[in-house]
Amino acid sequence: MRALNLLGLSTVLVLAQYAAAQTWYFLTFFTPPGSYITSYSGSFVAPTLPQAATYYLWPGLQPSDNAGVLQPVLDGRSGTWWIGSGWCCSNPSLPWGSGFNVANGQTVRFSLKVNSISGGTWATNLTSSAGGAATGSFPLPTHPMNQAIIAIELYNVAWNFGQFAFSNVVIVANTTSTSWCTNGPTNYQKAAVVSMSTPTATVSGGQTTCSIASVILVRPA
Repeated sequence: MRALNLLGLSTVLVLAQYAAAQTWYFLTFFTPPGSYITSYSGSFVAPTLPQAATYYLWPGLQPSDNAGVLQPVLDGRSGTWWIGSGWCCSNPSLPWGSGFNVANGQTVRFSLKVNSISGGTWATNLTSSAGGAATGSFPLPTHPMNQAIIAIELYNVAWNFGQFAFSNVVIVANTTSTSWCTNGPTNYQKAAVVSMSTPTATVSGGQTTCSIASVILVRPA
């Protein structure tokens, strides 16, 4: 799992220097300059895992300095999906939260929430439709988050597991701007075919809540 350098989307190609067989598909919502995400939640369905291989599927948050990524990761290396939350991959060094196995087709609910608008300690919560549960706590006071991401990260393996489907995605940010939500996410290099319901934005108390009923990374473009 690797943080994305999103200062310019083309700079993600630098990652190829580290792993020639690494492949990315991801969507990113960027909040306006000087505004930050305070919570990110939703549900996704674990696809059918074809084999034991380095499949990393995740929603996550990244700060404006691109220092790392806070991510609940669906990990397929053992041949059975496992999910847990962590901060990858640079200072500060923080332990991963707890995790659990996820069967093919199960629904996982994720929630990431910070206790301070401009950056503080993030609480992560994961639950599955089969009763799995895991939590984590990540003090990141110098890394306020401005990017909400949905990613497929693959190493030496193809996207051969079908769609990665999300529902009831909600992103809250401390801004009254709504265009960052309603304009939709960027689709890195247009590498994925995406099916998405129209995002809706509501403003209250100086914050915008961005809601997306369905987001599906369908297949490679």
